[in-house]
Amino acid sequence: MSETASISSGIAARYATALFDLVKEAKGLKALEGDVDALDAALAASADLRDLISSPVYSREVQGNAIAAIAAKAGFTPLMANTLALMAQKRRLFVLPQFVADLRARIAAEKGEVTAEVTAAAELSKEQAAKLAETLKASVGKDVKIKVAVDESLIAGLVVRLGSTMIDTSIKSKLAALQNAMKEVG
Repeated sequence: MSETASISSGIAARYATALFDLVKEAKGLKALEGDVDALDAALAASADLRDLISSPVYSREVQGNAIAAIAAKAGFTPLMANTLALMAQKRRLFVLPQFVADLRARIAAEKGEVTAEVTAAAELSKEQAAKLAETLKASVGKDVKIKVAVDESLIAGLVVRLGSTMIDTSIKSKLAALQNAMKEVG
């Protein structure tokens, strides 16, 4: 991990820990989960927001006003809105992606869930995703939340990442292994 990423992760973890502890004490984890989903969706949908949080060109005041407007429009809880305002005041909005990821991990751990990152050659149906979640749950003994991405270059099959474990059943990887085996023979 690069030093910059490590510093960003550390900053995000401190804000996430403080917010999570306050929300947990107030018994508002469900509301926090909604806030995190909304913030993540806003970051994914808006290039202008990503530019605002990462560019040093914008002043504290501009960042603070923008994040306050986003918090009001999204209906964030007061704790989330205040945390974002503090992050803007301290010029720490650049860590929002890591902040969101850290909060997601804390919420999942509290709920006894793990997240499996699944890359599939084609979109999974609800039934397929549910069956995969059940299979993974039987394997790890915890509820599994599936996060699916589509990569048509896999040709067919899945790549599943669950914690430090990776299962690759894609045709692309099997063809690559076959190609390597053929190179070794000749």
